[in-house]
Amino acid sequence: MELLDPNKEKKVKILIYTISILVPIVVVILFGVRIEGVNLSFLPPLYSMINGITAFLLVLALIAIKNKMTKVHRLIIRICLFLSLLFLASYVAYHMTSSPTQYKGNLKELYYFILISHISLSIVIIPLVLLTYLFAWKGDFERHKKWTRFTWPIWFYVAITGVIVYLMISPYYLN
Repeated sequence: MELLDPNKEKKVKILIYTISILVPIVVVILFGVRIEGVNLSFLPPLYSMINGITAFLLVLALIAIKNKMTKVHRLIIRICLFLSLLFLASYVAYHMTSSPTQYKGNLKELYYFILISHISLSIVIIPLVLLTYLFAWKGDFERHKKWTRFTWPIWFYVAITGVIVYLMISPYYLN
């Protein structure tokens, strides 16, 4: 934990807002790129597993902090951040090398509701996680705790619904 002078903190917040805007834009742009001849069909179960592990670790992080195990909590959250980056990279890589898969099941409305809420909240969660992390990093634990009350459930929802979306769409993947 370190204290940031107001100037550095402002720069970090600008970086967070920039990342929060650029990541979704870059993902949309990369979805338009098609790389032929590369088979990354093994990725969907892996990035679904990454989502599942992230959800599990988020629960462990919550338990750790409730038990005043701050170092364990900090480590788990850092692992969750790394896993989220790994998920994003593998998800984009898969979609750049594969044709879109259509859901053909009987639960279309439910599937699309979960998918749309998952995608929407995955965009919203970027600045929330980064700002919540910043507050802890700079030692503003009151603010960190306040933000965590809505950041954690959204991050958890995004992780869990990532697994659900995969389980619902996986029977329709082309081999």
